[in-house]
Amino acid sequence: MLEKALRGSKGYYAWVGLLIILAVVGLTAYLKQFDYGLGVTGLSRDVSWGLYISQFTFMVGVAASAVMVAIPYYLHDYKTFGKIVILGEFLAVAAVIVCILFIFVDLGQPTRLLNIILHPSPRSIMFWDMCVLLGYLLLNFIIGWTVLGYEKKGFPAPRWVKILTYIAIPWAISIHTVTAFLYAGLPGRAYWLTAIMAARFLSSAFAAGPALLILLCLILRRFTSFKTSNQAIQSLAVIVTYAMIANVFFFMLEVFTAFYSNIPGHMVTLQYLFAGLNGSNNLVPFMWIAAILAFLGIILLLIPRVRRNEKALILALISVFIATWLDKGIGLVLGGFVPNAFGLVTEYVPTVTELTIIMGVYAIGLLTLTILYKVVIGVREQTEVGDISPGV
Repeated sequence: MLEKALRGSKGYYAWVGLLIILAVVGLTAYLKQFDYGLGVTGLSRDVSWGLYISQFTFMVGVAASAVMVAIPYYLHDYKTFGKIVILGEFLAVAAVIVCILFIFVDLGQPTRLLNIILHPSPRSIMFWDMCVLLGYLLLNFIIGWTVLGYEKKGFPAPRWVKILTYIAIPWAISIHTVTAFLYAGLPGRAYWLTAIMAARFLSSAFAAGPALLILLCLILRRFTSFKTSNQAIQSLAVIVTYAMIANVFFFMLEVFTAFYSNIPGHMVTLQYLFAGLNGSNNLVPFMWIAAILAFLGIILLLIPRVRRNEKALILALISVFIATWLDKGIGLVLGGFVPNAFGLVTEYVPTVTELTIIMGVYAIGLLTLTILYKVVIGVREQTEVGDISPGV
């Protein structure tokens, strides 16, 4: 089936070529980091996790969101999601690959990865995070590729595939829960020390991931023969709506708890994020943009008539996706390091090398997603022709 990714239009080849170029540029920047070390990044003693880890955290949520089409389809027999469930599974595959690459580049020396594999520690959350991510990657790839292979042959998928889907559903929830535990288990960081960290992670994942999936479906509908029904898109949009409401609600709970308790350690990070602290305010514009976009997205999605308008829907979904990315992909991780153990503010500014590596990682993820989706479209086109030809 992979041969279907080798044939396409000039636009397809241009897109793939661009992604390959960006990936090579990112690899070049990574070789510079590999040679010199993490000193080429904006990381420091006080800010040991930067954009690599924050992007990893965000993309784990995108990967986990595949469950929002799997649950209705496999558990509740919601046939409307039948055509797009495989898109969600392959989106999860590409997202997990991106997550693994971000961990890889953050390690500095790749050989350190062997420490987790050769010397596993069941008491380490990082060990369990590696296990659930690799397991989730294999589950989604095996399920998606097997279903697609049998669909190409005109046969239903074997029974064992359905069993794997039942395993993948709680597994999807577990990958983001374990990632949340990486933060919530650090008592020295008051901003992360909250019992609802996993709930915040899941709500943001179930908003951002399906929002991205809808946008991808609309892109495929515009430029390819793969057509997603309006009913499927609107059903997913409702999921995004209430997941985003839950995400904002959980965040407001954190704000209330911090300021009503009047505990300085819990208030100071929020003050830094939204008002600045001791003259340091690099993240303030990002957080206010995130807040505005979050409420804009919710308002647009809550009104059915507006939600059914494709242009308004696209604006709402982009707003939700960017808002969750700014919150989790920037504010959550970077804000958690303020202040340091001495009560001082050390701001983090990524370097050009760092941003180039991030660009390369995302290019690899998009290239993987493009190839997988091209295979899906090729198989669907073949099966549709096969269904029509006998009756001609």
